[in-house]
Amino acid sequence: MNMAVNNAQQSPLQQLLEQQRKAYQSAPAPSYQSRVDKLNKLKASLLSYSDQLVSALATDYGHRSANDTLVSDILPCVNNINYTLKNLKSWMKPNKRHAGLLLAPSSVAVHYQPLGIIGIIVPWNFPIMLAVGPLITAIAAGNRAMLKMSEFTPATNKVLTGLLAEIFTEDEVAVVEGEADIAAQFSALPFDHLLFTGSTTVGRHVMRAAADNLTPVTLELGGKSPVIVAPDMDIDTAVERLIYGKCLNAGQICVAPDYILCPEDKIESFIAAYQARFNKMYPDFANNPDYGNVINQRQYDRLLSVLEDAKQKGAKIHPATEFTIDNNVRKLPTQLITNVSNDMTVIQEEIFGPLLPIMGYGNLEEAISYVNNNERPLALYIMSFDSQTQQRIIQQTHSGGVCINETIFHVAADDAPFGGIGPSGMGHYHGKEGFLTLSHAKTVLKSGKFNSGLFIHPPYGTKIQALLMKMFLR
Repeated sequence: MNMAVNNAQQSPLQQLLEQQRKAYQSAPAPSYQSRVDKLNKLKASLLSYSDQLVSALATDYGHRSANDTLVSDILPCVNNINYTLKNLKSWMKPNKRHAGLLLAPSSVAVHYQPLGIIGIIVPWNFPIMLAVGPLITAIAAGNRAMLKMSEFTPATNKVLTGLLAEIFTEDEVAVVEGEADIAAQFSALPFDHLLFTGSTTVGRHVMRAAADNLTPVTLELGGKSPVIVAPDMDIDTAVERLIYGKCLNAGQICVAPDYILCPEDKIESFIAAYQARFNKMYPDFANNPDYGNVINQRQYDRLLSVLEDAKQKGAKIHPATEFTIDNNVRKLPTQLITNVSNDMTVIQEEIFGPLLPIMGYGNLEEAISYVNNNERPLALYIMSFDSQTQQRIIQQTHSGGVCINETIFHVAADDAPFGGIGPSGMGHYHGKEGFLTLSHAKTVLKSGKFNSGLFIHPPYGTKIQALLMKMFLR
């Protein structure tokens, strides 16, 4: 009777979570084979639905390069599944630990148990990879999951919902859609773990909501990821190595290069090299199909406002190519920005789009100090072939991850953790570290028929106890 009343008072999201929890409790330890079967089905569906997913994201963006979607959304998921399938058996195996002489002859092992229900909050910039990627890890760890998709990608959400419904029942994997109010309700649910990808500002709200339930969180945020072009680095090579990370998805990436720290006397060369490389990559920009749109009018207007703020405060703008901005198509080439100052929005906030401030420095120590005097970024990019310079920057700065002579590709390293630090996030969910994040490491101590614990039972003061104290208190 009371149960019926409680259910009636629950919101649809709470009822969905309760449905998944009951299902999990009925089968709390999915077998290795069941996990493998689900991952194989998910991979097959991703491949068979790839054209539909590409088309859906192009619809959501107004235009998005098919290659951008294949390379940055679908390919990483397929590779992730392949990698997980290769390693899952060893990850699941209980890990023997050293019990030590004090606990002999007992044995100690760590068992990796599913947490239960994982909440995944998905952003709009890579809605396939950032939904399916964490889901792969959740399944591998034996969990069930609820996904909150972005309201800005309705076409993609529809295809992904249909794809997942062919593989999973709703009590295994459920997809939720809705505006900010639904997102707030979702983050306040008592999940066994909540994984959020998005802005630092929203991440604070998510963590605050999760705290009421003591729900552990993994926050993949963002921030201002710098590129340090070292004095030894050839400028043409530096631009060649960093430009793709800024142009992919029109710079709408949490790990996109946010600003450049460049030797003062090489800034003009940097601008010229960037413009030349950009025009080589995207000839006839107005009609080029390889460069994507800004996701929606709200984000487009925000970027133009940030650009105008910089202009009004004295910045110089250097478009990467000759192109008259057309507000009807939301297509914006990289806008290189010089003469920047700390009172500009482009310096104060994460850009998340095709604007690229360039800041000059006199010596490398100035560049390192600038990075260290600001919030710790999700990524830091070093352009240098000098090993001492590389090590100096790595050792003297903090960031979620580092690329040397490359940008953004460290995210695709399946066998390495990915995550932020401080305002750029907490926790990891890639590779083995992701499996560990979404598992409970349960220590199991096992004793046999011989009870060595009797040696320390009362009455105290025996000769054996005195000997034990002498052996171990030293």
